[in-house]
Amino acid sequence: MKHKGAILILSGPSGAGKSSLYKILAKEFPNHYFSISSTTRSKREGEVEGVHYHFIDKATFECGIQKGEFLEWAEVHGNYYGTSKKQVLEALNEDKLVIFDIDVQGQANLKKSFPNHTTSVFITTPSKSILSQRLKGRGSDNAEVIEKRLENALDEVKNLANFDYLILNENLEDSAKKLICIAKSAFCKASLYEIQPFLQNWEK
Repeated sequence: MKHKGAILILSGPSGAGKSSLYKILAKEFPNHYFSISSTTRSKREGEVEGVHYHFIDKATFECGIQKGEFLEWAEVHGNYYGTSKKQVLEALNEDKLVIFDIDVQGQANLKKSFPNHTTSVFITTPSKSILSQRLKGRGSDNAEVIEKRLENALDEVKNLANFDYLILNENLEDSAKKLICIAKSAFCKASLYEIQPFLQNWEK
């Protein structure tokens, strides 16, 4: 007896290249489901409902918490972020690779909910100075925001020991190859198999 599907968590600081790596991974795994988080924060310029986030109001989110509709949720800087349970369970039942782009706190909560299915990858730059260069190069944030992102990045890196894999994204092509290998191996984890039914079938 094998659990269906696999969960791949991508975590790491803003500017480390998670989105670029995901785009490459998505082409390699067309039968995947990208979990889109729900949030109560305001939509930023260029963000699209149902693509970047599901934007909902605070009352609706809190009602969802009470009903147990979220696999994991957290309050960050006064806003709620969470993962809806229904779509993830449906995707796993269809034997899909379920990909999450969530922070270290969400990663820890998700691992508790799906200890057998979950493989986690921390993606970052080789150094803080390189991350700073990338954030400045994007030109989308002011100096104050960049400094805050770098502070958050340091806090995130301190949680590295809680992850299964680390990718230092220096070269996008090399990093993508590593991530694809990790994603393929996620479907081969021994923890996806229920041992007793497997043994009974194997001994026949």
